[in-house]
Amino acid sequence: MKTSSPRFYFCFRSPYSWVGARLLEECFDSKQYGIEYIPFWEPDKQTLILLKAKGGEFLYTPMSRHRHLYILQDIKRLTTKLGYKITWPVDRNPWWDLPHLAYLAARRYGKGSSFFWAVYQARWEKGENICSIDTISRIAQEVGLDPELIAQAPHDPTIRQEGVEALYKAYRDSVFGIPFFINGNEKFWGSDRFEDFAFNLANSEQRKIQEFRSKKTINS
Repeated sequence: MKTSSPRFYFCFRSPYSWVGARLLEECFDSKQYGIEYIPFWEPDKQTLILLKAKGGEFLYTPMSRHRHLYILQDIKRLTTKLGYKITWPVDRNPWWDLPHLAYLAARRYGKGSSFFWAVYQARWEKGENICSIDTISRIAQEVGLDPELIAQAPHDPTIRQEGVEALYKAYRDSVFGIPFFINGNEKFWGSDRFEDFAFNLANSEQRKIQEFRSKKTINS
């Protein structure tokens, strides 16, 4: 049976996901380790209907006001400890399908990584509204993409379906929160579990190298 690649489920909305992405980038070469970046977000009505039609569900539970207030304090402590600059954005009637489907469109045109980091920077370092078509268009242009094409990603049926597939994969992986890291059968939820994921991933890669060397020795 083919082993699934390591997976990182992220959400542009979540500050913990932003922290997790930065830690992952600082510690690993995602291409070298074959880490798959998969968006996970609160789908709009259209995406949710398509997801349910496929047999999936969205497992995330909206947080209470008390938990939100705790997160404000916790993220301040965490980012101060890590030395990250953060600017807290204000969300008004957010449409999370827009930035996440735009990411899938950017990835399709070979600019996924550039767009990914530009969106995170816009939201968590500049406090911008990434659910704005103007913001997404500007980011697309900055990374060398057609701004209209990327901003209209939610209206592209093939991109919308790709988003449904991502959320269905999250459902199959039992993803209920962000960031969510998976390596083989091991699952790690939250940026505070990143170190455990990193240790697990490094060990599994070392085992792969040892197995490869062993096979080469046997076959030589």
